[in-house]
Amino acid sequence: MTTDLHRERLDAVLHEIRRSGARCVVDLGCGNGELLVWLRELEQIDRLIGIDIDTAVLAEAREALNIDLFDPPAQLKVCRGSFENTDWYASSRDGKIDAAIMLETIEHIEPGRLSRVEETVFRVLRPPLVVITTPNKEYNPIHGMADLDIRHPGHYFEWTRAQFKAWCEGVAKRQGYTARYADIGQRHPALGSSTQMVCFESDQ
Repeated sequence: MTTDLHRERLDAVLHEIRRSGARCVVDLGCGNGELLVWLRELEQIDRLIGIDIDTAVLAEAREALNIDLFDPPAQLKVCRGSFENTDWYASSRDGKIDAAIMLETIEHIEPGRLSRVEETVFRVLRPPLVVITTPNKEYNPIHGMADLDIRHPGHYFEWTRAQFKAWCEGVAKRQGYTARYADIGQRHPALGSSTQMVCFESDQ
């Protein structure tokens, strides 16, 4: 069941994709394909790619998208892959990627791997737009959580707003992007919103 907050996340990401005019979009950590289903409805989209390391959820994604495993459509690709390399990406077939999305995904990556993910996404793939959403740790008490609680057992970390911005500004400076931020969900005057989002836009 889609919660109001999750729906707001989806809407925020879809808005940024529409705004960018992106035609080829990759969902990094596509899970069961929910975002891909919504992206497919955008008239501007020519090509969608979803990757995940979990074969079980990829099967759910293919079912949600009605993909025939033996005869997949050319404009829609769902496959197993890692954020640390581009083995899943064949540039000659997939074309230039206009936008990459990490929807509630980056917190599932071990901190020691973030530099390799940065290298792959921002230097190798280098789309004009990268959209990332992640929990705001400061908001956790509003959800009734204790100080050391995390929202999902698969999270390796949850960033405060300052920590998130520090990481984003570092990536932007190193890779030649500009970072633009937004809050998603009901805003607390001192703690911000439940979800924080960044849109990296290429300076080149």
